[in-house]
Amino acid sequence: MREAIRPFRWDLVRPDHLGSLLDGIPEPDLWFLDDLVDCAAKVLARSEDGELYFVGRSADSVFDLLGGALPDPGRLHLLPLSTASMDSFFDGRLHPAEVTQLRVNLAAHGLAPTALARGSRPIVFADVVSTGTTMKQLLGILRDWASDERADWPAILRRIRIVGLTRRTHTSPNTHRWQQHADWARAVPIRNVSVESALFSYLADHQHKLTSSFGRYLWAAEEVREPARDHGTRRALAEAVAIVEAGRTRDVRERLARTMSREPAIAEPWLRDLVGRLTSKGST
Repeated sequence: MREAIRPFRWDLVRPDHLGSLLDGIPEPDLWFLDDLVDCAAKVLARSEDGELYFVGRSADSVFDLLGGALPDPGRLHLLPLSTASMDSFFDGRLHPAEVTQLRVNLAAHGLAPTALARGSRPIVFADVVSTGTTMKQLLGILRDWASDERADWPAILRRIRIVGLTRRTHTSPNTHRWQQHADWARAVPIRNVSVESALFSYLADHQHKLTSSFGRYLWAAEEVREPARDHGTRRALAEAVAIVEAGRTRDVRERLARTMSREPAIAEPWLRDLVGRLTSKGST
Protein backbone atom coordinates (compact mmCIF):
# COMPACT_ATOMS: atom_id res chain seq x y z
CA MET A 1 0.00 0.00 0.00
CA ARG A 2 1.50 3.32 -1.07
CA GLU A 3 1.54 6.27 1.30
CA ALA A 4 0.47 9.74 0.25
CA ILE A 5 3.35 12.17 -0.22
CA ARG A 6 2.82 15.84 0.53
CA PRO A 7 5.50 18.55 0.53
CA PHE A 8 6.16 19.92 3.98
CA ARG A 9 4.67 23.34 4.67
CA TRP A 10 4.43 24.97 8.06
CA ASP A 11 0.97 25.45 9.57
CA LEU A 12 0.95 29.23 9.61
CA VAL A 13 -2.49 29.59 11.16
CA ARG A 14 -0.99 27.99 14.31
CA PRO A 15 2.67 29.02 13.95
CA ASP A 16 3.80 28.36 17.53
CA HIS A 17 6.16 25.60 16.30
CA LEU A 18 8.43 27.89 14.28
CA GLY A 19 10.91 28.31 17.11
CA SER A 20 13.91 30.44 16.13
CA LEU A 21 13.45 30.01 12.36
CA LEU A 22 12.68 33.69 11.87
CA ASP A 23 15.43 35.04 14.12
CA GLY A 24 17.53 37.56 12.23
CA ILE A 25 15.14 37.70 9.26
CA PRO A 26 14.13 41.29 8.40
CA GLU A 27 10.49 42.26 8.54
CA PRO A 28 8.99 41.62 5.09
CA ASP A 29 7.62 44.42 2.94
CA LEU A 30 4.03 43.55 2.06
CA TRP A 31 3.94 46.13 -0.73
CA PHE A 32 1.27 44.08 -2.51
CA LEU A 33 -1.15 43.72 0.42
CA ASP A 34 -3.92 45.99 -0.89
CA ASP A 35 -4.09 44.14 -4.20
CA LEU A 36 -3.84 40.77 -2.45
CA VAL A 37 -6.83 41.63 -0.25
CA ASP A 38 -8.85 42.62 -3.32
CA CYS A 39 -7.91 39.38 -5.08
CA ALA A 40 -8.61 37.16 -2.06
CA ALA A 41 -12.03 38.70 -1.46
CA LYS A 42 -13.09 38.11 -5.06
CA VAL A 43 -11.76 34.54 -5.12
CA LEU A 44 -13.76 33.75 -2.00
CA ALA A 45 -16.91 35.49 -3.21
CA ARG A 46 -16.78 33.59 -6.50
CA SER A 47 -16.21 30.20 -4.86
CA GLU A 48 -19.94 29.42 -4.45
CA ASP A 49 -19.37 28.44 -0.80
CA GLY A 50 -17.39 25.44 -2.01
CA GLU A 51 -14.31 23.53 -0.98
CA LEU A 52 -11.60 25.84 -2.28
CA TYR A 53 -8.42 24.19 -3.56
CA PHE A 54 -5.43 26.39 -4.43
CA VAL A 55 -3.61 24.39 -7.12
CA GLY A 56 0.18 24.45 -7.21
CA ARG A 57 2.00 27.24 -5.39
CA SER A 58 1.24 30.48 -7.22
CA ALA A 59 -1.75 31.47 -5.07
CA ASP A 60 -0.27 30.42 -1.72
CA SER A 61 -0.46 34.01 -0.46
CA VAL A 62 -4.21 34.14 -1.14
CA PHE A 63 -4.56 30.96 0.94
CA ASP A 64 -2.44 32.45 3.73
CA LEU A 65 -4.36 35.72 3.87
CA LEU A 66 -7.73 33.98 3.98
CA GLY A 67 -6.42 31.48 6.51
CA GLY A 68 -5.68 34.32 8.88
CA ALA A 69 -8.90 36.21 8.19
CA LEU A 70 -11.64 33.59 8.13
CA PRO A 71 -13.38 32.53 11.33
CA ASP A 72 -13.30 28.94 10.04
CA PRO A 73 -10.70 28.26 7.32
CA GLY A 74 -11.52 24.54 7.19
CA ARG A 75 -12.69 24.65 3.57
CA LEU A 76 -9.43 26.17 2.32
CA HIS A 77 -6.98 23.64 0.90
CA LEU A 78 -3.55 23.75 -0.65
CA LEU A 79 -3.24 21.25 -3.50
CA PRO A 80 0.48 20.85 -4.21
CA LEU A 81 0.69 19.72 -7.82
CA SER A 82 2.68 20.70 -10.88
CA THR A 83 1.63 19.21 -14.20
CA ALA A 84 4.27 21.04 -16.26
CA SER A 85 6.68 18.11 -16.03
CA MET A 86 4.09 15.78 -17.57
CA ASP A 87 5.10 17.09 -20.99
CA SER A 88 8.83 17.13 -20.39
CA PHE A 89 9.84 13.96 -22.21
CA PHE A 90 8.56 11.23 -24.52
CA ASP A 91 4.86 11.77 -25.25
CA GLY A 92 3.94 13.26 -21.88
CA ARG A 93 2.09 10.17 -20.69
CA LEU A 94 2.63 9.13 -17.09
CA HIS A 95 4.10 5.76 -16.18
CA PRO A 96 1.76 3.41 -14.26
CA ALA A 97 3.71 3.90 -11.03
CA GLU A 98 3.39 7.68 -11.39
CA VAL A 99 -0.35 7.41 -11.98
CA THR A 100 -0.75 5.25 -8.88
CA GLN A 101 1.24 7.63 -6.68
CA LEU A 102 -0.52 10.70 -8.03
CA ARG A 103 -3.91 9.16 -7.29
CA VAL A 104 -2.85 8.24 -3.76
CA ASN A 105 -1.71 11.84 -3.24
CA LEU A 106 -4.94 13.30 -4.61
CA ALA A 107 -7.08 10.91 -2.58
CA ALA A 108 -5.41 12.22 0.58
CA HIS A 109 -6.84 15.62 -0.35
CA GLY A 110 -10.36 14.22 -0.68
CA LEU A 111 -10.27 14.15 -4.49
CA ALA A 112 -10.80 10.44 -5.18
CA PRO A 113 -13.63 9.84 -7.68
CA THR A 114 -15.77 7.96 -5.16
CA ALA A 115 -15.57 10.90 -2.74
CA LEU A 116 -16.24 13.47 -5.45
CA ALA A 117 -19.20 11.60 -6.91
CA ARG A 118 -21.09 11.39 -3.62
CA GLY A 119 -20.52 14.93 -2.38
CA SER A 120 -22.74 17.95 -2.93
CA ARG A 121 -20.69 21.05 -2.11
CA PRO A 122 -18.82 22.58 -5.10
CA ILE A 123 -15.17 21.67 -5.59
CA VAL A 124 -13.42 24.88 -6.65
CA PHE A 125 -9.93 24.81 -8.17
CA ALA A 126 -8.19 28.20 -8.05
CA ASP A 127 -4.87 29.08 -9.65
CA VAL A 128 -2.97 31.81 -11.44
CA VAL A 129 -3.87 31.19 -15.08
CA SER A 130 -2.21 32.06 -18.36
CA THR A 131 -3.27 29.37 -20.84
CA GLY A 132 -5.21 27.05 -18.55
CA THR A 133 -2.97 24.04 -19.22
CA THR A 134 -2.74 23.02 -15.55
CA MET A 135 -6.52 23.04 -15.17
CA LYS A 136 -6.96 21.06 -18.38
CA GLN A 137 -4.48 18.43 -17.20
CA LEU A 138 -5.98 18.24 -13.71
CA LEU A 139 -9.45 17.61 -15.13
CA GLY A 140 -7.98 15.00 -17.47
CA ILE A 141 -6.33 13.22 -14.54
CA LEU A 142 -9.63 13.13 -12.62
CA ARG A 143 -11.61 12.06 -15.70
CA ASP A 144 -9.28 9.14 -16.47
CA TRP A 145 -9.32 8.09 -12.81
CA ALA A 146 -13.13 8.17 -12.73
CA SER A 147 -13.23 6.06 -15.89
CA ASP A 148 -10.87 3.45 -14.43
CA GLU A 149 -13.01 3.20 -11.29
CA ARG A 150 -16.32 3.44 -13.17
CA ALA A 151 -17.29 6.44 -11.10
CA ASP A 152 -20.02 8.83 -12.25
CA TRP A 153 -17.95 11.39 -14.15
CA PRO A 154 -20.94 13.61 -15.12
CA ALA A 155 -21.88 13.81 -11.42
CA ILE A 156 -18.29 14.71 -10.51
CA LEU A 157 -18.10 17.31 -13.25
CA ARG A 158 -21.27 18.98 -11.98
CA ARG A 159 -19.45 19.71 -8.71
CA ILE A 160 -16.29 21.21 -10.23
CA ARG A 161 -15.71 24.94 -10.64
CA ILE A 162 -12.63 26.91 -11.69
CA VAL A 163 -11.55 30.33 -10.47
CA GLY A 164 -8.75 31.70 -12.63
CA LEU A 165 -6.48 34.49 -11.41
CA THR A 166 -5.64 36.45 -14.56
CA ARG A 167 -3.43 39.42 -15.32
CA ARG A 168 -5.41 42.67 -15.40
CA THR A 169 -5.50 44.35 -18.81
CA HIS A 170 -7.50 47.10 -20.43
CA THR A 171 -10.91 45.68 -21.22
CA SER A 172 -12.46 45.93 -24.65
CA PRO A 173 -14.85 43.90 -26.79
CA ASN A 174 -11.78 42.17 -28.24
CA THR A 175 -10.17 41.26 -24.93
CA HIS A 176 -8.85 37.69 -25.02
CA ARG A 177 -9.96 35.42 -22.20
CA TRP A 178 -8.00 32.23 -21.70
CA GLN A 179 -11.00 29.90 -21.67
CA GLN A 180 -12.71 31.21 -24.81
CA HIS A 181 -10.87 28.94 -27.23
CA ALA A 182 -10.49 25.88 -24.99
CA ASP A 183 -13.08 23.23 -25.82
CA TRP A 184 -12.52 21.42 -22.52
CA ALA A 185 -13.37 24.58 -20.56
CA ARG A 186 -16.97 24.53 -21.76
CA ALA A 187 -17.67 21.58 -19.48
CA VAL A 188 -17.17 23.48 -16.20
CA PRO A 189 -18.24 26.88 -14.83
CA ILE A 190 -15.29 29.28 -14.89
CA ARG A 191 -15.00 32.61 -13.15
CA ASN A 192 -11.95 34.81 -13.42
CA VAL A 193 -10.46 37.29 -10.98
CA SER A 194 -8.50 40.10 -12.59
CA VAL A 195 -5.25 40.64 -10.68
CA GLU A 196 -3.19 43.83 -10.84
CA SER A 197 -0.19 43.20 -13.11
CA ALA A 198 2.59 43.67 -10.54
CA LEU A 199 0.96 41.27 -8.09
CA PHE A 200 0.26 38.74 -10.86
CA SER A 201 3.93 38.77 -11.90
CA TYR A 202 5.08 38.49 -8.30
CA LEU A 203 2.87 35.51 -7.48
CA ALA A 204 3.44 33.70 -10.77
CA ASP A 205 7.10 34.39 -11.46
CA HIS A 206 9.10 36.12 -8.73
CA GLN A 207 7.89 35.19 -5.25
CA HIS A 208 10.08 32.70 -3.38
CA LYS A 209 7.81 29.81 -2.31
CA LEU A 210 7.94 27.69 0.81
CA THR A 211 7.92 24.43 -1.14
CA SER A 212 9.52 23.12 -4.31
CA SER A 213 7.40 22.71 -7.42
CA PHE A 214 5.70 19.32 -6.93
CA GLY A 215 6.10 17.71 -10.33
CA ARG A 216 6.10 14.08 -11.42
CA TYR A 217 9.70 13.51 -10.34
CA LEU A 218 8.79 14.31 -6.73
CA TRP A 219 5.31 12.78 -6.33
CA ALA A 220 6.83 9.75 -4.57
CA ALA A 221 9.89 11.46 -3.06
CA GLU A 222 10.15 11.10 0.71
CA GLU A 223 12.56 14.04 0.95
CA VAL A 224 9.82 16.57 0.18
CA ARG A 225 8.40 15.83 3.63
CA GLU A 226 11.40 17.58 5.22
CA PRO A 227 11.37 21.37 5.64
CA ALA A 228 13.96 23.51 3.91
CA ARG A 229 15.82 25.90 6.20
CA ASP A 230 17.92 27.92 3.78
CA HIS A 231 17.91 31.71 3.96
CA GLY A 232 15.57 32.15 1.00
CA THR A 233 12.99 29.79 2.48
CA ARG A 234 13.21 31.53 5.86
CA ARG A 235 12.56 34.89 4.18
CA ALA A 236 9.59 33.36 2.36
CA LEU A 237 8.37 31.96 5.67
CA ALA A 238 8.59 35.39 7.30
CA GLU A 239 6.53 36.86 4.46
CA ALA A 240 3.91 34.12 4.68
CA VAL A 241 3.62 34.55 8.46
CA ALA A 242 3.21 38.30 8.00
CA ILE A 243 0.43 37.73 5.44
CA VAL A 244 -1.43 35.45 7.84
CA GLU A 245 -1.05 38.01 10.61
CA ALA A 246 -2.29 40.77 8.30
CA GLY A 247 -5.36 38.64 7.63
CA ARG A 248 -6.10 38.58 11.35
CA THR A 249 -6.32 42.38 11.60
CA ARG A 250 -9.66 44.15 11.70
CA ASP A 251 -8.59 46.48 8.88
CA VAL A 252 -7.95 43.63 6.43
CA ARG A 253 -11.08 41.72 7.47
CA GLU A 254 -13.21 44.80 6.95
CA ARG A 255 -11.63 45.44 3.54
CA LEU A 256 -12.32 41.84 2.56
CA ALA A 257 -15.92 42.25 3.69
CA ARG A 258 -16.38 45.52 1.77
CA THR A 259 -15.04 44.01 -1.45
CA MET A 260 -17.18 40.89 -1.08
CA SER A 261 -20.22 43.07 -0.44
CA ARG A 262 -19.81 44.54 -3.92
CA GLU A 263 -19.84 41.09 -5.56
CA PRO A 264 -23.06 39.73 -7.15
CA ALA A 265 -22.88 36.72 -4.82
CA ILE A 266 -23.69 38.98 -1.84
CA ALA A 267 -27.32 38.21 -2.71
CA GLU A 268 -26.68 34.68 -1.46
CA PRO A 269 -27.15 33.93 2.27
CA TRP A 270 -23.80 32.14 2.68
CA LEU A 271 -21.81 35.20 1.63
CA ARG A 272 -23.88 37.64 3.66
CA ASP A 273 -23.33 35.43 6.69
CA LEU A 274 -19.58 35.26 6.04
CA VAL A 275 -19.32 39.04 5.64
CA GLY A 276 -21.08 39.43 8.97
CA ARG A 277 -18.77 37.00 10.71
CA LEU A 278 -15.68 38.69 9.25
CA THR A 279 -16.67 42.08 10.61
CA SER A 280 -17.71 40.73 14.02
CA LYS A 281 -14.54 38.68 14.59
CA GLY A 282 -12.46 39.86 17.52
CA SER A 283 -10.60 43.11 16.82
CA THR A 284 -6.83 43.45 16.55
